[in-house]
Amino acid sequence: MNAEIGIIGGTGVYDPDILKDKQTVDLDTPFGKPSDSYVVGDYEGRKVAILSRHGQGHSLAPHKIKYRANIHGFKQLGVKYILSPCSVGSLQDNVTPGEIVFVDQFIDRTWGRESTFYGKDKVCHISVADPTCKVLRELGVEKAKELGIPHHPAGTYVCIQGPRFSTRAESQLYRSWNAHVIGMTMVPECVLAREAEICFVSIAMVTDYDSFKEKAVSIQEIISTMKNNLDNVKNIITKMIPDIPEERTCECATALKDAFV
Repeated sequence: MNAEIGIIGGTGVYDPDILKDKQTVDLDTPFGKPSDSYVVGDYEGRKVAILSRHGQGHSLAPHKIKYRANIHGFKQLGVKYILSPCSVGSLQDNVTPGEIVFVDQFIDRTWGRESTFYGKDKVCHISVADPTCKVLRELGVEKAKELGIPHHPAGTYVCIQGPRFSTRAESQLYRSWNAHVIGMTMVPECVLAREAEICFVSIAMVTDYDSFKEKAVSIQEIISTMKNNLDNVKNIITKMIPDIPEERTCECATALKDAFV
């Protein structure tokens, strides 16, 4: 089986039923088995592979996800584009729960996560100055506008280690950095996609305000808001897929060209 477009289904956003002629594909990679099987099928003439980021039953915490295996598996399938929906908390008053943020920058606060496919025989200094694909991000923004979905065309994502939420002091620190949202999975996911020369877009669904508000974050609040807004994320993705360019003109496709010493 092969595919052209990949979707990494995050918390609550995993719906292989959008595909026709589905097949389940189990892969082995040099970095172990991916989080789950890939579901590969057709959507409006495009070949799509869907993977559950956290595995069956949401069994993998963010710091335990097999990021290298997941991205390598997409590469083995021939995927050139990855759409990555995720749930995030807001770090700013004007980024409200229910809105979508098309992330264009990140600040990495994780540790101990393997963030490269290289290192044994050679070192890869991949550029992530602009860590998400501009072409995919602009397409997502266009579709959100067409659908009338409240969104932000850009934003900075603080990626924390998890699985715990932030303290109030940490939340205020991240706000002082002018970051917009906070989550636990974008890094190293987008970095590995760049090393694999796969275009990557983060479609971040805001589910709550982070700990800077008087009311502390709760998983119940996150799930409730997420359920109310899943259709927005799915509608953006299904509108994007048919219009993703078949030929790539972005720099993602040649990211390794100058990455080795």
